[in-house]
Amino acid sequence: MLRLALYQPDIPQNTGTMLRMAACLGLAVEIIEPAGFDVSDRHLRRSGLDYLDYVALTRHASWAAFDSWRREAGTRLVLATTAGALPYTAFAFREGDCILMGRESAGVPEAVHAAADARVVVPIRAGMRSLNVAVAAAMIAGEALRQVGAN
Repeated sequence: MLRLALYQPDIPQNTGTMLRMAACLGLAVEIIEPAGFDVSDRHLRRSGLDYLDYVALTRHASWAAFDSWRREAGTRLVLATTAGALPYTAFAFREGDCILMGRESAGVPEAVHAAADARVVVPIRAGMRSLNVAVAAAMIAGEALRQVGAN
């Protein structure tokens, strides 16, 4: 199963959108805390609507806890970043990959960049900063699912 990891998400509406997408596409979701909002089931249900029941969701208390879990599981970490050099469409995704999305306000720190097995970018027009994190997650997840032959 492909996974979508959210690094310290800031905006509940974006998180809800990504949870709904994950439910519809069959992705597991890892939330790496602390988040910029309450990530209790009650609050996630408000932003993820009734789709939360259809998501394999795991919360990790910190980056260190998540990184330890994913290394132990042998999960390859693919960081979506505006600082990436390889377009996501040119990357060879594999079953079991975990696509990591950064904070809306700040991305991820250098230590997280260094820990990633790969860094991919969604190419955009010159002069534009970035896409909405949920939009970028959907684009990258769709390509990853296409490559691994998921339905």
